[in-house]
Amino acid sequence: MSQAIESPPRIIAPEIPDDSITTVAAPAPVPVRIPQPGDDTLFNRCAWLYVLFRDKLFRDDTDRMINALWPNGARPAAGMRMIEFGCGPGFYSCGFAARFPQMSVLGIDRAPRQLDCAKRKARRLGLTNCRFENDDVLDLAHADESFDLLIAARLFTVLQNSKRAVAEMYRVLRPGGRCLVAEPRYAAWASLPLLAMWLVARMTRIDNGCCEPTRAIVLPPNEFKNLFASQPWRNVKVWQDGRYQYALCEKI
Repeated sequence: MSQAIESPPRIIAPEIPDDSITTVAAPAPVPVRIPQPGDDTLFNRCAWLYVLFRDKLFRDDTDRMINALWPNGARPAAGMRMIEFGCGPGFYSCGFAARFPQMSVLGIDRAPRQLDCAKRKARRLGLTNCRFENDDVLDLAHADESFDLLIAARLFTVLQNSKRAVAEMYRVLRPGGRCLVAEPRYAAWASLPLLAMWLVARMTRIDNGCCEPTRAIVLPPNEFKNLFASQPWRNVKVWQDGRYQYALCEKI
């Protein structure tokens, strides 16, 4: 008679014919769904709601960003190229383009309806130096050393591979180029737009396939600082101001 199997069960080789032993198959791996561009994101399906949060409820950091990038009253030189990662409805891209018509601004995002809102905003403001593209911050379609400046706000709250995004920041910046990143410090507060979009999506039954988490990803100060240490920046400055933390990096 076969010996009883103790927990945890042994894997029984299939060539041993023994009908008295029941083999337990290993559970199939849970498939990981790779997010698709645009049509499976809350930011696309509930674009109007995120625009409301961005335009009416989030803090406007335009002046803080400008003062950090150009201290002591300096301003960008003519012909400079800026890119914004995760531009959403174009709040900052349009803001910078309106302040500094001497430079060109490109906003990128993966949600087509967010980009539609951004384009309408640029047209309404009469901005000819601001444009928007559907692109992936983890694998940009732009060549190395294409931009002088880069900004990103609230990018990492829904981004799983933040190190890859920082690597792309470094890659597309020219030598001497700078990037400024602004991220929330408190998960409960940063999660409000996600919770609101999930609620609306489920009430209207458009939540099927959406990939965002219900809680924002917020990096503790040490992790936030170490994130930028993954690239060989010439200078990195990290600081906190109210509900946000910032990083200003300069490429070698």
